[in-house]
Amino acid sequence: MSIRVEQLTKEYGAQRAVDGVSFEIPKGQVLGFLGPNGAGKSTTMKMITGFVEPSAGQIEVCGIKTAENPMAAKAKIGYLPESNPLYYDMFVKEYLHFVARIYGLKSIKTRVKEMVELTGLTREQHKKIGQLSKGYKQRVGLAQAMIHDPEVLILDEPTSGLDPNQLEDIRSLIVDLGKEKTVILSTHIMQEVEAMCERVIILNKGKIVADNKTGSLKSSPKKRDVVWFKVKDKQAKDFNLEHIRVTTGEAGFLIAEASNRSDLAEEIYRYCVERGYVLQHLAQEQSSLEDVFKNLTK
Repeated sequence: MSIRVEQLTKEYGAQRAVDGVSFEIPKGQVLGFLGPNGAGKSTTMKMITGFVEPSAGQIEVCGIKTAENPMAAKAKIGYLPESNPLYYDMFVKEYLHFVARIYGLKSIKTRVKEMVELTGLTREQHKKIGQLSKGYKQRVGLAQAMIHDPEVLILDEPTSGLDPNQLEDIRSLIVDLGKEKTVILSTHIMQEVEAMCERVIILNKGKIVADNKTGSLKSSPKKRDVVWFKVKDKQAKDFNLEHIRVTTGEAGFLIAEASNRSDLAEEIYRYCVERGYVLQHLAQEQSSLEDVFKNLTK
């Protein structure tokens, strides 16, 4: 496993920010690390990267126990924090050379050129970082996180401030990196998680409340199932179904709602056929990752 976390806990006085979190991430997986503000996501990532010391628990990065050999573990990790601290008075290319020297890389000039091209900074490489837009500053942050070719990438809000074109480029880059590396991606943009992440972990109040493949998590039972349908010359009052609520929606549609009824669409169809109603439209509302997130973290 590239990352193994066992009973990870972090306490700040009487507050327990992370509460006995355990998970493993194999090489070649992009993991969406989600949760509301204050759930413990950033604290967990900072503990994995070595920026914050755990109160209890163990962390292994590429087989290295961070408590026993923190420098060796850190060398395996590329980290883009949410704050993206950069030296604004340095030029882009100068800054990447500086980071490469810190890591003791060989062929620094070649590696910097590769990172500039990979993150789309070619036209901006001779500018001061402070002159760049927020989106290009994010690209510089990504370049510094990847410059030493780490086995693990931990990215906290990496797509913040990117325009749609930049977003597509960085999304493709992260997906490609995930084929060979382990990537932990934290974001509040659920569409990005669905587009990039094979697996999702959701934290709430310091604990893991979900850990599953993205598709499986979206198809998990919902608290309420909803069907939109349209029947010729019929209204909501014409439907009297046990434990199913039918109301009037927009544009002549009717809305059927029930708790945990995966067969709701079949029931509406059967009801209409038995009574000779002309069913013109029938569609079950699909659960989104956002719905799952809200249900688990309210």
